[in-house]
Amino acid sequence: MVPQARIRNFCIIAHIDHGKSTLSDRLLEITGTVDSRHMKAQLLDSMDIERERGITIKLAPARMVWKDITLNLIDTPGHIDFNYEVSRSLAAVDGAVLLVDATQGVQAQTIANLYLAMEENLEIIPVLNKIDLPAADVPRRTAELVKLIGCDPANVLCVSGKTGEGVKELLDAIVERIPCPEGDENAPPRALIFDSAYDDYKGVVAYVRVIDGTFKKRDRLRMMATDAEGEVLELGALTPKMSPLDELETGQIGYMVSGLKDIRACRVGDTVTVGNIGGVPLEGYREVKPMVYAGIFPAGGDDYSALREAMERLKLNDSALVYEPEHSPALGYGFRCGFLGMLHLEILKERLDREFNLDLVVTLPSVAYHVFQNGKPDFMVIKSALDLPDPSFVDRVEEPWARIDIITRVEDIGGVMGLCQDRRGIYVNTEYLSDNRAVLHYEIPLSAIIVDFNDKLKSISAGYASMGYEVFTYRTADVVKLDILVAEDAVDAFATLVYRDEAERVGRRVLDVLKDEIPKMQFVIKLQAAIGGKVVASERISAMRKDVTGDLYGGDVTRKMKLLEKQKKGKKKMMAMGVGKVNIPSEAYMKVLKR
Repeated sequence: MVPQARIRNFCIIAHIDHGKSTLSDRLLEITGTVDSRHMKAQLLDSMDIERERGITIKLAPARMVWKDITLNLIDTPGHIDFNYEVSRSLAAVDGAVLLVDATQGVQAQTIANLYLAMEENLEIIPVLNKIDLPAADVPRRTAELVKLIGCDPANVLCVSGKTGEGVKELLDAIVERIPCPEGDENAPPRALIFDSAYDDYKGVVAYVRVIDGTFKKRDRLRMMATDAEGEVLELGALTPKMSPLDELETGQIGYMVSGLKDIRACRVGDTVTVGNIGGVPLEGYREVKPMVYAGIFPAGGDDYSALREAMERLKLNDSALVYEPEHSPALGYGFRCGFLGMLHLEILKERLDREFNLDLVVTLPSVAYHVFQNGKPDFMVIKSALDLPDPSFVDRVEEPWARIDIITRVEDIGGVMGLCQDRRGIYVNTEYLSDNRAVLHYEIPLSAIIVDFNDKLKSISAGYASMGYEVFTYRTADVVKLDILVAEDAVDAFATLVYRDEAERVGRRVLDVLKDEIPKMQFVIKLQAAIGGKVVASERISAMRKDVTGDLYGGDVTRKMKLLEKQKKGKKKMMAMGVGKVNIPSEAYMKVLKR
């Protein structure tokens, strides 16, 4: 049994690419948790996508021992699209290592993640990483951290995750500064589920932080929120591979195999207890607010049940995913999904493709509009362009408007205001938080901020600006349905709702992408953007030319002309019969999706 005084639970938080995973590797190596034979870069990043892109997508727990103290580490993602993973990790630990790249300094997610940690009242250990690089400016970056946190400069540690310099001193600081977990060892067992996964052989595996009591093998488990019951078939620690133990004690972080096969029975944020002991459920997690909505449909109609099962499994592994069933007349049955951003959507599509071998069609993002029809008092809610009634029956369309608060540096105010005005924003006022930071208040259409607004904001502000929003009203908008026709056939997946005065620009952008992505065929392919019967933009993909005279070896030129004339007649006949079907590559859908 490990006393609570000899346990430390902590996580590493930072901006993207500041070296969290590399530092985690050194911690595991220096504590002897993973021997040098099995050591590899980004050890805790278990997914192929994470290793290929060099980013962390999923939180990853690992247990290690340093000077007889058990350290439970959770490595977290740095990208804003996965900050829900960070918030869940922070609720399961008692302290956080705030990592800052000594060459780049404090960035947007440094501040955002720090505020999340402060909300949980965690002990913060400020650390400068990458001090081995020539461009590292330690005194300047230390001053930034001191100003941000208000700590003593002597408390800022300097490490190199790559070479291991300063990592032993960091381990000592974790033991000294981070408090040991609090909890009643003799109380009825309670544990918080901070993550979960599905194993084909073991069923649902829950990652838990034990708050009170002790869990043992063969205990009868009960999930307080879902009332699902199971049995502890296996439990243990992650080192980082699964290492079975006989029991999990108060303050420990580990895993439990419950024997449950129903994925929905084991929710992230639920409280696990033993039998019908009762007790007060632990406070769960705040509900996530998606920023991007898009439809996901299987390319083949037979794959709907496979897609549904895949979505359920990914929902267990990715709590920020929100989805509901949707039906499209052209694309069949699929799901309307909510995401935290475009990277979140890209990663989900790639995981569905790789892990479940599904060929998918992703529609353009949209928001929910209120459509008032002639002579009808009530409005209808539409989330897709395909649901819009015939324009002759529509009295007006109302779109959601949001109040948006943007925190930015003073020198970036001009660029941020320009971006908001380009997106039809209405200026409200400005508040100054300090000499160098201000809050801009705007009212802006929700459709203008859901796709790439956050990315553009980060670009303008060098990553410093952050935003929050809430929908507060619906206002009349001159919105029309823009159809994209490929070979004179409307492609429903590309149909979108746009402002009338922007229709030509949006249509031309989509056609430019399709012209580059659709391969040439034996006939000319017409690409058109249309509002009803009016074409607002058009492009053509020229026909593939087959060299019918290639086999000729000589003779009179009339032989060559005769073959070319025959080919011309054949193409004319093909056009008269109607053009063939054009297969649009899945890459084209994603490229159109990214504005």
